[in-house]
Amino acid sequence: MSYHNTVLHQMLDIFPRHQFQKVVNRHRGDYRVRRLRCWDQFVHLLYAQLSGRESMRDLVSGIRCFGSKLYHLGARTARRSTLSDANNNRSHEIYRDIFFSLSSQVSSLAPKYKLKLNRKLYILDSTFLELCLSIFPWARFRKAKGAVKLHTLLQADGLIPRFIVLTDGKKHDAPAARRMDIPAGSFLVFDKGYHDFVFYNLLASKAIRFVTRLKSNANYRVLKRRGVCKSTGVTSDHEIVFTGFYTRRKYPGKLRRIRYVDPETGKAYTFLTNNFKLAARTIANIYKARWEIELFFKCIKQNLKIKRFFGTTPNAVFTQIWIAMIAYLLASFYKFTLKTKLSIQQIFRLLKVQLFEKRSLLEVFLNDIVMPPESACINQLNLSILTGH
Repeated sequence: MSYHNTVLHQMLDIFPRHQFQKVVNRHRGDYRVRRLRCWDQFVHLLYAQLSGRESMRDLVSGIRCFGSKLYHLGARTARRSTLSDANNNRSHEIYRDIFFSLSSQVSSLAPKYKLKLNRKLYILDSTFLELCLSIFPWARFRKAKGAVKLHTLLQADGLIPRFIVLTDGKKHDAPAARRMDIPAGSFLVFDKGYHDFVFYNLLASKAIRFVTRLKSNANYRVLKRRGVCKSTGVTSDHEIVFTGFYTRRKYPGKLRRIRYVDPETGKAYTFLTNNFKLAARTIANIYKARWEIELFFKCIKQNLKIKRFFGTTPNAVFTQIWIAMIAYLLASFYKFTLKTKLSIQQIFRLLKVQLFEKRSLLEVFLNDIVMPPESACINQLNLSILTGH
């Protein structure tokens, strides 16, 4: 029988230690560190994400059971207080940079999205991670609520997060979107929360074709009416220009307004785009792809530890979120390279109980189940009650 390292060891082979250490050195993460290096911290928190640990105590006691196997990972166990101090003081930007590096690597392996387009399709949206305001006073969102906001640029191919901005819950979507490095010459779809004419102009300057929904109170003038095929659900297709004084200064160009009625629900939508070549129904299908990011948010909230945090400082919370996103990228990377049909949720369930098993990753991800032959007869135990003898 061939020898295999542990499942976690094989997954971490994607991180060459010298490259990991180069990022750490750039942020001086191991400066004057005696006991717990950044690699040790990373292994502990990644184990917590993949195994579903509920608390810092649960994490430390759980990983201590595999102390001898940590040696082969180049890591060692840590005390709870030492790990807590590292989460509070080591810069979360270390793991942010590792996330961006890994995201670039995984995105190149992702399968094509089902909607065939001549440009890459990206989806922009945000979600809230609710926090207790009395424990996280720095994350004020509402009067009695706290939250961290996860602004995400998702690549439709493979559903890979390509850019993430972490802010408190009060941060508006549009200013956060301007900080994102959206690839030039791509398609971008987003909802009405990103309605901002400065943002539209920024996208147009980078030759990005966007699709969003038009606000009901927008003031515009119709320049041209285009022909439509009402059997496709498209009821109107107009070229428009906004008429507001300040609006014209922020975005002087023309746009395309498309009204579409979903044949299944009967609900009407009004789309806004700067693409004048694609069919109106294709524009509607592009906006429909925006639902993929909602499924992405649902997946990470159900399978990663981003609802309960091991620390209360901003740095500790952001560190945990970045490593959770790295865990998602790791699962996606091996899903693509091993060509498994398992969903990301199924992969996390398998990894949860096999991280320190010495099995091939191929065996784990293929998840072969041996079924009994059809001719096998399952005999049930028959109980007879003997009386009168």
